[in-house]
Amino acid sequence: MESNGINLTKSIKVLLKRGDTAQIKELFLKLHPADIAEVLEEIQNGSQKHLFKLMDYEKAAEVLDELEPEMQLDIINSLPEKEKEKVIREMSVDEIVDLLQVLPENKVEKILEKLPIDDLENIKGLLLLSHDSAGGIMTTEYVYIPQDTTIPEAIEMVRKFGRHAETIYYLYIVDENHKLVGVLSLRELISAQRDLLVKDIMHKKVVTVNVDDDQEIAVKTINKYSLLAVPVIDADGRLMGIITVDDALEVLREETTEDIHKMAGIAVEEDTLLISSPIKAFQKRLPWLLVCLIGDLLAGNVIKGYSSTLEDVIALAFFIPVLMATGGNVGTQSLALAVRGLATEQLTQDNIIRNLINETLAGLIVGIFCGGLLAIIALFWQGNPYIGITIGAAMVIGLALSALIGMLIPIILNLLHIDPAIASGPLITTVVDIITLAIYFGTATFFLKELI
Repeated sequence: MESNGINLTKSIKVLLKRGDTAQIKELFLKLHPADIAEVLEEIQNGSQKHLFKLMDYEKAAEVLDELEPEMQLDIINSLPEKEKEKVIREMSVDEIVDLLQVLPENKVEKILEKLPIDDLENIKGLLLLSHDSAGGIMTTEYVYIPQDTTIPEAIEMVRKFGRHAETIYYLYIVDENHKLVGVLSLRELISAQRDLLVKDIMHKKVVTVNVDDDQEIAVKTINKYSLLAVPVIDADGRLMGIITVDDALEVLREETTEDIHKMAGIAVEEDTLLISSPIKAFQKRLPWLLVCLIGDLLAGNVIKGYSSTLEDVIALAFFIPVLMATGGNVGTQSLALAVRGLATEQLTQDNIIRNLINETLAGLIVGIFCGGLLAIIALFWQGNPYIGITIGAAMVIGLALSALIGMLIPIILNLLHIDPAIASGPLITTVVDIITLAIYFGTATFFLKELI
């Protein structure tokens, strides 16, 4: 698939050089919007705007929704006002809201003035909701049916309004106050007896999320119950909108990217995976690197505190990098397991103690194996069994503690209602380095007489 995308981009570039816009237009008609968006993101010579204008407004709107926010903003700002309005009019309500959230306020007001009244009310309401809430990612384009509607009437409503809905697989049943009272599938509707009402065949137990719930709750709900969409209700049970599985997947992608950035010690810039300039790279990475710099200075201070031991047995210095690197790796592995376990709710209050013990034991077993191996190497290399014992003991204790710390810090942060992903790899590595060095030189000091 990736190879096809590369070949497609090359073909478009060739056609651009020839100036064969007719062929490009014909090609765009056959392509899926996601494929066109991929081409636009691959072409970095300023031709994206020209290519975008070769599509009809409906296709352009679909492609725009597939692009990253930065490129969306760049392209939409390049369009004349009339073309901009026509493209936006072709977008669904939730897509318009997503776009307006990345535009400057003065441009948002101009666009809102040109939108149809019916859409305008929905859009203004959605803009007031938190971007990270269930309401912020829901769409108001869905099919709902009053509970006293007959089956033939309901089928006709689906025909009439289904074309503009995000999905018609689920049909939501409401009462006279627009409270959600049931749900049924399209298959159930078209196969039902014609003399029944929709309330006679609907499912009364409906899985829902609240409009103010965090978007991650909506994603977990869709995943847990294997839904294609989940209805969003307010505090009074009124149906506000729906969240479809494609929106949930997009949220999942964003949240995963955000967690990876945090764990790597990179400041999060929403929806941006790759750095677009060295200055942005500097701004995103500097904060955590400064934290690590301070931590490494503390580690250096530990070495300074045991400088007399190091001067007496210079061979101890040979093994410092091995101990620090191995401890850091074990700590990072435990960190990754803990953060992911908390995110997927596999790590809970009921099994925290068991997982802490298991992870510590795993670190201990790895430490015994690696420490034993390193002790044997040190013995044959330096010819002093106590150097081997010192290094082996430090490795065993250090790796057990590294595993414990890597698992424990995200759990503590989670209990304090702080994002566990902020316990980044660089931070854990720095903490583990300090502890490992303290254990190593403490053990060496204990055996100092035998080491000299």
